[in-house]
Amino acid sequence: MSEDAIVRFSINIPNFGDFADAHTVARVAAAAEEAGWDGLFVWDHVVHSKERRKGQPFGDPWMLLTAAALATSRIKLGPLVTPIARRRPEQLARQVATLDGMSGGRVIFGAGLGGPIDDEFGSFGDETDPKVLAARLDEGLDVLARYWSGETVNHQGEHYRVDDVTLLPATVQTPRPPVWLAGYWPRKAPMRRAARWDGAVPLFRSANHGEAPPVEEVRDLMAFLRDQGAGATTPYDVVVGGISPADPARSRALIEPLAEAGATWWDERQLLGGTDFYRLDPVLRRIEQGPPSLG
Repeated sequence: MSEDAIVRFSINIPNFGDFADAHTVARVAAAAEEAGWDGLFVWDHVVHSKERRKGQPFGDPWMLLTAAALATSRIKLGPLVTPIARRRPEQLARQVATLDGMSGGRVIFGAGLGGPIDDEFGSFGDETDPKVLAARLDEGLDVLARYWSGETVNHQGEHYRVDDVTLLPATVQTPRPPVWLAGYWPRKAPMRRAARWDGAVPLFRSANHGEAPPVEEVRDLMAFLRDQGAGATTPYDVVVGGISPADPARSRALIEPLAEAGATWWDERQLLGGTDFYRLDPVLRRIEQGPPSLG
């Protein structure tokens, strides 16, 4: 799909199960590019749900994305989403800048609060207060953007301190890679945060991962984002997703109203409650069918 397309199409995979292996992710990325998809996005979890993921292998998302970048030349790549509060901003800045350079400027950086909080944070003795994690997220985003500029950073904040640091090279994309923020709608605080950056990746109270959201809820979200100033000076992305029907007419009937409501990306996902979403074969079959056609 061309760079000026109204809607772009991506594949969404976790960093566990079959996709813990970097060779598998490279295969998935190459297949997605060949089939005409526009992006590949990878989860960033350490344990996810310890009960549900018991015995499953995990891969480091940045190693997986590196494998994807080396196997492709066109598609966008990035995490959906990285919990900044669980990472050191200086290390994260290096990882993103390295991947952006390696891929020729194809990184989209998805960020969010992260969860499940008790498992992903509490298991390691880290902070579990959502308000503190949200404050780390906001402060960390600002520090990351300054690091990516290649300029000298001095920062004295509530959670992070930087004394006279310049991280080079800067990202290939200027002033930085696009930053998308995740959150549940109709919770307003996460989407208020998303409006300050380059895109929103909402889940919906009535439609969890793998379920397409109701059009009226997307319209409500878009109205809120506009009221918050989203996209006032730069292109702004809103990412929705689910399972698109195999029948082209049904697929258009599902996705076109979401695009008319303001969605700019359709993120192809499997149901979180099933097992297909972390297994290669069903995901690869869907990839090879190609993205939905809206023409």
